[in-house]
Amino acid sequence: MREIVIGDIHGGFRALEALVGQIKPTANDRLIFLGDYVDGWSEALETIDYLMKLSGCCECIFMKGNHDALALDWLENGKANSLWLEHGGSVTVASYSGQTKEKIKSHIEFYYSLKPFYLDSQNRLFVHAGFTNQKGVSHEYFEKIFYWDRTLWETALCLNPSLEIGNLLYPKRFKLYKEIFIGHSSLDKIGLTKPVQKANVWNIDTAAAFKGPLSAMDVNSKEIWQSSRVFQYYPDEQGRNP
Repeated sequence: MREIVIGDIHGGFRALEALVGQIKPTANDRLIFLGDYVDGWSEALETIDYLMKLSGCCECIFMKGNHDALALDWLENGKANSLWLEHGGSVTVASYSGQTKEKIKSHIEFYYSLKPFYLDSQNRLFVHAGFTNQKGVSHEYFEKIFYWDRTLWETALCLNPSLEIGNLLYPKRFKLYKEIFIGHSSLDKIGLTKPVQKANVWNIDTAAAFKGPLSAMDVNSKEIWQSSRVFQYYPDEQGRNP
């Protein structure tokens, strides 16, 4: 069985379809999605429909991202946060325009099924953004931290590579899990377009919402698959680019 982690999609259905076409998942594979399925490109609805269909063909585990939480709030309560609309939410609203109550209900159920985190049998943690509690994810006080935190990644970036794990200064959070896989903090901010490891944290968010590709990685072999840069699938759209 392959265990494959997939980064932030942000409504880029065409890139997702191309990426899955490269992976060629079978019923024996496990696909782990890190969240942020919507907000950015115009096909939020198609993205969720595709993910729901894909989960019938192979094992899929879906994390909740901050954009998914905001989209759910709008779908369920009509709350359209102005910053959310500015940062990709407006195209998600447009994507759902004219849809039936039954379709929207099925998507709300999907959003409710999303996990705050997933821990596999080899003590590898999958979470959209991060966590802060030094005893681990099961001790975290607020679920929102799992899909909003940036301190885990920022700490990993700043950690001196020569600092040994036994050192008293070594971050306790990194000692808890064999590996940690995250999205949320797009790698274009540090000039990268492929998944990268810092300490034992792997960042899979290769800026699909902006000018990067959508990426996936086999967590065992570390084989990487990537779509074309997502904006190339949507030449008439802006995505989340300024």
